[in-house]
Amino acid sequence: MEITAAVVREKLGAFTIEKVRLTDPRSDEALVRIVASGMCQTDLHGRDGYYNSPYPAVYGHEGAGVVEAVGTSVTKFAPGDHVVISFPWCGSCPNCRRDLPFHCMYARELKMRGTRPDGSTLMSKDGAPVYSAFFQQSSFATHVIANERYIVKVRKDAPLELLGPFACSGQTGAGAVLNSMRPKPGDSFAVFGVGAVGLSALMAAKIAGCEPIIAVDVHEARLALARALGATHMINHNGRADVVAEIRRITGQGVRFSVETSAQPAVFREAVEALIAA
Repeated sequence: MEITAAVVREKLGAFTIEKVRLTDPRSDEALVRIVASGMCQTDLHGRDGYYNSPYPAVYGHEGAGVVEAVGTSVTKFAPGDHVVISFPWCGSCPNCRRDLPFHCMYARELKMRGTRPDGSTLMSKDGAPVYSAFFQQSSFATHVIANERYIVKVRKDAPLELLGPFACSGQTGAGAVLNSMRPKPGDSFAVFGVGAVGLSALMAAKIAGCEPIIAVDVHEARLALARALGATHMINHNGRADVVAEIRRITGQGVRFSVETSAQPAVFREAVEALIAA
């Protein structure tokens, strides 16, 4: 079928809106009409050549939409279902078999190579392949093909235009807190960087009953949002050298848990130093 997609034709190239051909879903795949997709720094890294994936390519890995067709073996979804398309996992490696798909041993290849596992592409133009399985979805398009393993059904009364980021930043931040850290009510918590991942972690800490919840960032607007979403204390890191000391002043001894989302080595060190000493 003919669809519209945002195509990048070269390293550092522009996103250009083009008509392309989308293949039919296989037996274990679904055709999803994309209603909205988040944009993540990872998509821009792909455009900029960080992953050595080929061009032309279609990026996007936070797709939310409506199922329009399913393959013959798909049983969990039906046309009309509202869905979010999550991260890819192989389903057969030791980690996947242990119910740890987020530690899939082939995750990077599935995310970055731009093709299905067997090397086939999902999109083409004028008979030439368009590398279009970024995170096995390439959601910067009107329609995508995705394996049923990667699809999550959502309620039809939930606004699809807001759900796409749950496929990446939402589950990254909240999943780290609820599934890995598993804090108890009353545990102290700090998050360094309150963008989408950090705010998701913060909201999960609020759900878990953490107290206090300390948000650290350099943008006052983000700190204000963190307060609205459950932070009890805010620290503006901009030009401040005593962040760890301030956290210890607030808590008396440091925090039980901390999450660092900025990927800055100095901030990572502060997130570790802010923890309660063993």
